[in-house]
Amino acid sequence: MRLENGNRKAETAMPLYEHVFLTRQDASNAQVDALTDQFKNVITAGGGTIGKTEYWGVKSLTFRIRKNRKAHYTMMNIDAPPAAITEMERQMSINEDVIRFMTIRVEQFEEGPSAMMRRRERDERDGFGDRGGYGGGGFGGDRGGGGIGGDRGGRGGGFGRGRRDSEAAPAAEVQ
Repeated sequence: MRLENGNRKAETAMPLYEHVFLTRQDASNAQVDALTDQFKNVITAGGGTIGKTEYWGVKSLTFRIRKNRKAHYTMMNIDAPPAAITEMERQMSINEDVIRFMTIRVEQFEEGPSAMMRRRERDERDGFGDRGGYGGGGFGGDRGGGGIGGDRGGRGGGFGRGRRDSEAAPAAEVQ
């Protein structure tokens, strides 16, 4: 039962959880939606409810997880007993499409869109942010010159680029 300010009565309240799971990069959006519906059904069968579901899109992973460099991110706000959460996590660990998941107990749900969704909206609104499109950085961008050599000026150095034959020092005479 909820009160006006979003807090709940302690005697009848089930715990609140934020749950994020990552799906393989080669899974289609329809497969991700089907997985989300499957896990929603597990929660509702266990006596819980889903407050909000957000699909964050395909994002790069910081490190490879089960040979994947990218993953589909999905977040759910769950109001359910611990047994329903345990069953959902058990099914996720069995499913080969789910590569990682995390469930966090929270005191109350965040109002409005999550931080990831707000960031996406800001990025879409601002374009490329302070980078200014494709012209700025990259190969030879702010160092001038571009191309091979860049600001190094072709002065040699580096591995295997010592003196050339024409610049070789005169050989010392052996006595």
